[in-house]
Amino acid sequence: MRVSEFYNLNRNQGTLDFVDVDTVKDVPVYIDPSTIRHLTDDWGKECIRMLTTFFDSVLDAVRHKDKSRSTYLLGNLGEPNETHLGISKGASAGRGFGKWMSSEFASKLAQSQAAKSGLIEDLEDTAFFIDKVGKDVISDVTTNIIRGPLIAYTHQMALAFDMPLINGVDSGPVWNPQSMKWENGLTDLLLPDGKKLLLVPKAIVRHDLHLSQSDYYRNHLVPRLQSEEEADPRSRLVTVLKSGKRKVYRREIEEKYGRKKPDVRRETLERPDVYRHFKEIKSRVAPDVMSHADLSAASDTPPPDYRELLQAILDTPVGNADANRYHARVEALLTALFYPSLIMPEMEHEIHQGRKRIDITYTNHAKGGFFDFLIRHKVPVQYIFVECKNYGHEVANPELDQLSSRFSPLRGKFGILACRSFKDKDRFLARCRDTSLDRRGFVVALDDDDMSRLVDDVTAAINWTPPATPPKQPEVPPRIEDYPLLRERYRLLVS
Repeated sequence: MRVSEFYNLNRNQGTLDFVDVDTVKDVPVYIDPSTIRHLTDDWGKECIRMLTTFFDSVLDAVRHKDKSRSTYLLGNLGEPNETHLGISKGASAGRGFGKWMSSEFASKLAQSQAAKSGLIEDLEDTAFFIDKVGKDVISDVTTNIIRGPLIAYTHQMALAFDMPLINGVDSGPVWNPQSMKWENGLTDLLLPDGKKLLLVPKAIVRHDLHLSQSDYYRNHLVPRLQSEEEADPRSRLVTVLKSGKRKVYRREIEEKYGRKKPDVRRETLERPDVYRHFKEIKSRVAPDVMSHADLSAASDTPPPDYRELLQAILDTPVGNADANRYHARVEALLTALFYPSLIMPEMEHEIHQGRKRIDITYTNHAKGGFFDFLIRHKVPVQYIFVECKNYGHEVANPELDQLSSRFSPLRGKFGILACRSFKDKDRFLARCRDTSLDRRGFVVALDDDDMSRLVDDVTAAINWTPPATPPKQPEVPPRIEDYPLLRERYRLLVS
């Protein structure tokens, strides 16, 4: 039974920010630390600090041959069954996971030439240079290190969806980046079927690591080996083409050098610049986030039904009595529509020491499309704010001023005002433009008709197919994250 079913959330994976795991079985996806390193919000920065301080401590202990310290650091890692991610674990990550980490992993790390030479800098590097370490072990270790932030995230989601937290549950070892120690304590946690559950943001999970060994071997190491062989006049791997060009085929490289992990490690240690260049390139490219389709396939759940989510909003009676229902339904639709650009929705987010609240606050994680366009045009948009007004009367200046008063250069200066309808939409859009020209921020107003337009645009992008007869000027496929309506409204604010 999935989390959404166990807690009767009336939601599916598309409208949830966390991975909607089965409370018993595992979902075959993994937490990728490289993905976390590209998060820019406060939660992501805390995770990055934990990953960095922990692994730096491990490397420091190993290099100084401080066995007791490395045993302490690695021995507190356990198999994190609370997330229900991955697949059935092998011996190294099974019941003896902590013991294996503190003995065999520590020993291999201490003996590793890659560690001594500085090639191993981050946790994910160990997947290239340490035997028995793959995406499953990297994911498990990462889960242990960021257990504290995952507990905080679970609290946030439990509060948002009224999932009952149980008091006085053993937290398990939590890494403290200040004291550089593991700490245990009691906390509030979800306990479906009496077992601990940690929710994981779907923005940090993948099928494979961003630093993919196959990508490195195929696109970086093999080309280097080919160029070396082609430049060697004595090479027996070279085929001379009719043009006189010297050519070495991939299969020849694989036969001579091998392609298994020990082979890749051996050749990389002789050419460390290849791996460093690979990491530099990957650090500049944001990892792909799993799409709705990817997550649906991995978790065997249906993709979001945007029409159904829209209809729920349209069917909501206007008025204060149904304000909370309207708020929740708007969040469900926007969370599905704007993923993966906007993530980690926080409901009733307090600012100014609780004196003000924001209905919905999203973290801007856009790597393309409209919300990335705002970043590139220097609009402060670390967070995107949404205010929901289920009014039966006209939305006017007070509501506009309420939203713009939540803006700041640090939090963000772009928001969406969701409402049911306007008596004079053009007049209100002009008010939004006035707010922009007064440098009080950018407010895009969306009524029910606009929500329908958003759904139409996203649906059209999903269903787009190239024409049977290609035109003279090839059509550019629409992208889900472009949101043409938002671009139009933004242009009105700045024109």
